[in-house]
Amino acid sequence: MGIDLGTKTIGLALSDVERRIATPLETIRRVKFTPDVEQIKVLVKRYDVGGLVVGLPLNMDGTEGPRSQATRAFVRNLNPLIPLPVIFWDERLSTVAVTRTLLDADASRAKRAEAVDKMAAAYILQGALDRYERMASDAYDAEEEAALRAEIKMETPPEGGALDD
Repeated sequence: MGIDLGTKTIGLALSDVERRIATPLETIRRVKFTPDVEQIKVLVKRYDVGGLVVGLPLNMDGTEGPRSQATRAFVRNLNPLIPLPVIFWDERLSTVAVTRTLLDADASRAKRAEAVDKMAAAYILQGALDRYERMASDAYDAEEEAALRAEIKMETPPEGGALDD
């Protein structure tokens, strides 16, 4: 589940079972910590969520400011109540990218306001899914290369010698 934690709302998104495609789920209007977490908990259980990707609002220079600290505090308090693996994902410009997409689609101001948070959560989650897919692919490629090198090494004759057939 992707989470875009805002001061007024929490955007949520889900991935498919194969963890390839992120889809916007819903936007929760923030009230207080406990009821907010209860709503997330219900969705985590309903969709059998295996982990959380939480957008970390870094400053443009990559440093962490008050919003990042608030996000980390939220996750620290959330973790005992929803004991799932959590990764933080750089969310810089995610809302800008989503808003631009909605503007390009000629979405009305009301539609944009309704959709932007859950779409930002999907954008964050998709970034993480894509990264982990690339990491898995790179690991597979490295394994294949190592196997080929081992195979080549086995076929290399001793110095000055010939291979026995």
